[in-house]
Amino acid sequence: MLRHFPYILIYCLIQVSGFSLYAQLQLPDVYGYRHLQTTFRGDTVDILIKSKKGEEQVRKPLFLFCQGSLPQPLLVRYEQNGQTAVIPAFVFNPDSLAQYYHLAIIGKAYVPLVADERNLGPDMAYKDSTGLFPRKYLERYYLDYYVDRNLAVIKFLQKQPWIARSPLVVAGHSEGSTISAKMAMRSKSITHLIYSGGNPQGRMLTLIERERAHEKDSTSGTGALFSRWEKITANPQNMDFSAGDTYKVTHDFSDPPAAYLSRLKIPVLITFGTRDAGVPYLDMFRIDMVRRHKQNFNYREYIGTEHNYFPLKPNGEPDYDVFNWDKVAEDWRQWLLTQRPLPTLNLPPSRPSNK
Repeated sequence: MLRHFPYILIYCLIQVSGFSLYAQLQLPDVYGYRHLQTTFRGDTVDILIKSKKGEEQVRKPLFLFCQGSLPQPLLVRYEQNGQTAVIPAFVFNPDSLAQYYHLAIIGKAYVPLVADERNLGPDMAYKDSTGLFPRKYLERYYLDYYVDRNLAVIKFLQKQPWIARSPLVVAGHSEGSTISAKMAMRSKSITHLIYSGGNPQGRMLTLIERERAHEKDSTSGTGALFSRWEKITANPQNMDFSAGDTYKVTHDFSDPPAAYLSRLKIPVLITFGTRDAGVPYLDMFRIDMVRRHKQNFNYREYIGTEHNYFPLKPNGEPDYDVFNWDKVAEDWRQWLLTQRPLPTLNLPPSRPSNK
């Protein structure tokens, strides 16, 4: 399983006003996760919680992780050596963070919580009986839907007796970095932000930078990207998904997150692989924050690694045998332990001894 996990995992990464939200009964545990369900604007929302074993009811703060793109189930079953194994919901081992937090992750709209690998595409994405991404998922695939839904889920979770209201950590990777950054701008409840593998200048510049890296002496695909961007900006609310991502989702995720990142006053940790396409724009953002004397930003770079923290082989391909995500998560934990307010554990009082 350990060798199979990183190989599949890479596919899983490449990547509130007016809401109606009410609690459902907690559902049975799923592969070691607590499964909670609620609704948002009439949509069922699946939430998985990872807690330290034996401390599920201990009052701890919330750590919400916003995953990347694609309609991927939170849990994927696969067969190995005649046995069924499960790819975990979190890309990193959550155990060290679970000592201080209850970790939460939210499923994609109208995507099964659990699915078998054989029923998914090579990128672990779910398709319905028509062979396409679910229509209802695509209709909700835009930035503000995820921001509003996630903030509503936070309010729901903070009503649980085992969730402390502060500190409140939101982390996001790749597409999730943009979602988490806009959440932090919108909510005064969020006390810490972890911005991982993002581009402060937005999605379109990441696409262009990736194309530049593969262009030949006389050929480049950037012209097509600029032409598409002209069409997108002419009709930015277009939700037609017949040809792939809608104009709206590309437009919204291309709106530079730097505009709202730079307004934050809470502690922010920015982590990234130095071989990621967004690095020049991260460096530009860092230069600007230093120029403006913004001291609430911290940076952690992983030399020679790509978007998902895998090192690169001499041929430029990612080395999936070297899995760095647990190191990244440990660095997140260590950083959080240097910030205020620190998480406190409200352990139940010990019983008097009868001796």
